[in-house]
This record gives sequence, structure tokens and C-alpha cells, in this order.
Amino acid sequence: MLTKRIIPCLDIKNGRTVKGVNFVDLRDAGDPVELAKQYADIGADELVFLDISATLEGRATTLDMVLHVAEQVNIPFTVGGGISSIEDVDALLKCGADKVSINSSAVKRPELVNELSNKFGSQCVVVAIDAKEVDGQWKVHLAGGSIPTEIDLFEWAKEVEQRGAGEILFTSMNHDGTKNGFANKALAKLSEALNIPIIASGGAGSVQHFIDTFKEGKSDAALAASVFHFGEIPIPDLKKELKENNIEVRL
Repeated sequence: MLTKRIIPCLDIKNGRTVKGVNFVDLRDAGDPVELAKQYADIGADELVFLDISATLEGRATTLDMVLHVAEQVNIPFTVGGGISSIEDVDALLKCGADKVSINSSAVKRPELVNELSNKFGSQCVVVAIDAKEVDGQWKVHLAGGSIPTEIDLFEWAKEVEQRGAGEILFTSMNHDGTKNGFANKALAKLSEALNIPIIASGGAGSVQHFIDTFKEGKSDAALAASVFHFGEIPIPDLKKELKENNIEVRL
């Protein structure tokens, strides 16, 4: 049985790690390179490194930061933010990133998913989807959640899987930053509809929330930021609790 993964997310803005509530009100949560190193040392399975200013301001993720992270960590890490071409991905992978995450750029030009998976392999293509439930319908949002669309979450996830995505990183904007738990019903629906791993994001506030997303949400991995960055949930303790609840994790 594959182990469930715990993934700290390093949201980056202006070279610093930040985490806000519902994508706004940013708080400074430290230096990304130091945090990445710390997480690798205490048992994080992977890291996600998102430049949240990149898409909005139309600038590529800082390669220099990626180089430094690659030097310090021995676990796989994903980089996202402002990635819209084969050249962007090539540069990131050369700097040491294991995977890339694309979001708005895939919605604007879905062929990008095919191009990246054909060139680099689906194992390094993560499609991040920010969605919000409005009147019972899950709709995809772009540019860090600031631009609503009429695209259905489940249809879009299925399409990117068919186009060659290796993983889906689904953030529920209804849950993000609230610490009230993950969007487990939507996650379970995604998991049942797709054959690729689903990473749950948005809503982590307690150890129980992680247990619930693995059991009820059928998630393959769970991502969080502030509960890890501010020491509210120590990863070694979290993994011990998961193990005690018969959830397979790497200790």
C-alpha cells in the first residue's frame, strides 16, 4: 500500500514565505530556504513551493531560490508560480526542482499539460486547481483565486488527467485558511473519478483533519502551511498519530 504524504506548502512572495487566510492578509512565516531545510530534517515527505505573486504580476518563479532549496533538501519538491512554457519548466528542473505545478496557465492553454508531460514525463507535472463551491457547484478560480470562471472542477480535473497530468493539487477556497478541515466530499469525488494522486489543500487546523482527509476524503497527500510554519502541528507528532489511526505513513 502506498504511504500517505505530508506536504508543507511554502507560499512565497518577494522572496519570503507567507501564509494568509483565504488568499489575502499575508503574514510573514520566514525564510523559504531555512524552512525547507527544517522540514526535510523533521520528516516532511515533499515540499510545494509556490510563488503566489508570480501569476498576478506575470513574473517567473525565482530560479535562484530554487537552486538554494535544491542544495538544502533531500526530499522531492514542486515549484509553481508563473509557469507557462516548456522553457520555464526546463529551467526549474535544471535548477533542481523535481516537479512543477501549473494552474492558471493550464486553464488558459490546456495544451500546455500535454506539452509538458510529453517533454518531461507526467511524473513531474502537477496541475493545481483552486476551486470554490458556489450554490452547490465547484467552479475553478484563477490567478491565486481572484478570478472566477464557469469551469467545473471535476470536468477540468478529468481533462488534465487525460492530457497527461501526473497529480492534482486541489485547493478549496471555501476552506483555505479557515482551519476547519479539508473539503473531503469534493476530494472523495475527485479520488473516485480519477486514477492519479490527489493532494488535499485548504483547511488544515488539527491532526484530526489530516486523519479525516485520508479516510473520508480518500486523499493521497495532504498539504498545509501555517499549522506547520508556526509549529501548531509538529510533523513527527502528526505522523505518529496517523500511524496510530492505521494510516500508512513514512516515519
